[in-house]
Amino acid sequence: MADAGDTGAAGNDAPRRLYVFNGGFLTQRRIRRILKLAGWDIRIGKPGAEDWVGVWGKSPTSPRGEAVAAQTDAHMLRVEDALLRSVQPGRGGEPPIGLHLDRTGVHFDSSAPSDLETLLATHPLDDTALLDRARAAIGWLQEAHLSKYNAFDPAAPVPEAPYVLVIDQTRGDASIVHGGASDATFREMLVFAQEENPGARIVIKTHPETLAGHRPGHFGPDDLRNNITLLGTPVSPWTLFEGATAVYTVSSQLGFEAIFAGLKPRVFGQPFYAGWGLTQDEFPVARRQRTLSRAQLFAAAMILYPTWYDPCCDRLCELEDAIAVLDAQTQSWRADRQGYVATGMRLWKRRPLQQVFGRERKLRFQDDPARAKALAKSESRRLMVWAGKETEALHDPDLPLIRVEDGFLRSRGLGADLTPPMSLVTDDLGIYYDPTRESRLERLIVQAAKLPPARLRRAEALVARLNRARLSKYNLRRPDLPELPQGHRILVPGQVEDDASILKGCGEIRTNRALLRAARDANADAVILYKPHPDVEAGLRAGALGADETAEADMVLSNADPIRLIEACDEVWTLTSLLGFEALLRGVPVTCLGAPFYAGWGLTQDLGPVPARRTARPSPAALAHAALIAYPRYHDPVTGAACPPEAIADRLIAGDFPKPGPFNRTLAKLQGLFASYAYLWR
Repeated sequence: MADAGDTGAAGNDAPRRLYVFNGGFLTQRRIRRILKLAGWDIRIGKPGAEDWVGVWGKSPTSPRGEAVAAQTDAHMLRVEDALLRSVQPGRGGEPPIGLHLDRTGVHFDSSAPSDLETLLATHPLDDTALLDRARAAIGWLQEAHLSKYNAFDPAAPVPEAPYVLVIDQTRGDASIVHGGASDATFREMLVFAQEENPGARIVIKTHPETLAGHRPGHFGPDDLRNNITLLGTPVSPWTLFEGATAVYTVSSQLGFEAIFAGLKPRVFGQPFYAGWGLTQDEFPVARRQRTLSRAQLFAAAMILYPTWYDPCCDRLCELEDAIAVLDAQTQSWRADRQGYVATGMRLWKRRPLQQVFGRERKLRFQDDPARAKALAKSESRRLMVWAGKETEALHDPDLPLIRVEDGFLRSRGLGADLTPPMSLVTDDLGIYYDPTRESRLERLIVQAAKLPPARLRRAEALVARLNRARLSKYNLRRPDLPELPQGHRILVPGQVEDDASILKGCGEIRTNRALLRAARDANADAVILYKPHPDVEAGLRAGALGADETAEADMVLSNADPIRLIEACDEVWTLTSLLGFEALLRGVPVTCLGAPFYAGWGLTQDLGPVPARRTARPSPAALAHAALIAYPRYHDPVTGAACPPEAIADRLIAGDFPKPGPFNRTLAKLQGLFASYAYLWR
């Protein structure tokens, strides 16, 4: 993010007055908010010589502001979208996650230097930490298939390699005329692509706004030849670059992104990324003489120059925070755009599920398996089931099944109390608590074991934040712990004995009584602290133990804070409890007598039936990255949008979380009264 002083927000200085003459500055809430946070006070009227005039880049309305600035000697601030913008194109109405606030020019106008060009030409760009951030961010964007606009499926097919890639742009785009080019330049570029690559197949990539019907491009069906084809479907630029032997562009941002895919694009305009030794320039900009590395170019253009905004936390942020938000929203759009038929969903869960998964296309609920499958096929939807309600009747080789469960940073309140979740997991392979088959989480753990250290720092920071705030799955408010016996303390968390993780993931030892006995047999002199499960204590689920059945425990801690207990103990013995995972996050040794998702990776002592396929050896940070970042879906209860886990941590810390309504509270009380009939609502 640009230095706050560069935008007039240094220290306690009063915001700079910014006079605008374009209605968009007043009507677009996101633009106004970013400018305000960056230290600009938007006004209408006549500026003074000490004031600023804001215009949108080189748009058709910018001459109004330019004329006023010239008449009043006011300063100019040119505003533009940042290079990482949104899921859908801006002309579709989606707001940006970042802006360029340039006081000397516009980044795409080669006729004069801009703040970005000055950065590229004069900034040392030699800070190791900065360049490491740049390299890590490039890797993240590539892995997540993120670009300026992101309404595409990364799995969408691209032309068969090899091919020469020619990038089209929309007619009238300001970066063309102000980048020293014209419509004729595109014809010239296509001729060069053919002459310099005789016999090669030419693929012309159509612009996303052209595909969306907003603005025409320069190429169409009349340009097709035997060796020239139009790519008129949305695809991942990163996948497209893999098959390209050469890239030709006028001033498209895809040329910028091609550099980070390892290519050296042939450039026929004068975009901001040309002239630094990373492109083949047909019309060089004479004043650009410096040679930069890819990381230096990225650091200036994506880290130092833009002003990034986190819409979940409503604050200016660093590039990495903006990527996290866009990644969450993009992945949700890609997963949900087809829509779902949901089955096996309890009535109280349907509204939260609709909020999470129905933003692109409303969910259809159908409990009958045969009808659910038929509806999914007839409407080209995906089939979704609550994981515990999966049956063989739902399986169909032509219809992938998506299983849903609560995430590991869920809410403040129990699911049994009908508290809506802020995180859910989806799994197209199995489900995390069932070790009898591979799950999507297992694959993510294997992948996370290979992530570079820079990519794992996010997980380390998230875990540190959860630990400082003592956040866990349910975040129940509990009284302080009583005085605990001295000695080597072992925490033994009780579980719901008919829980699917026990039924599918345990061997001979599968009850709370047997777990306690095993822990005592192996640790004769230890202080064993037994914590009953909250749902069992509430009488909602099976697994309660009488006083004689807890004789091996030195102390039974009902209604105790699980995180404070973990912090007070030296190790944890468990069947499959999530408390084992939370103990690992806090550096406490864990012994597993079952096969939870976190067992078998070399991080726990495993006494249970761990699957032989778990051969990867992730670090604790890699395990956390897979389980807390890559696997779940997070839903911001304030904005209603998909969000990263860091935003949920903020909500839980601040108390901004969903609370059960009157219906849910009443139903939860009835569950307690009629616990023996739980099968009726479960």
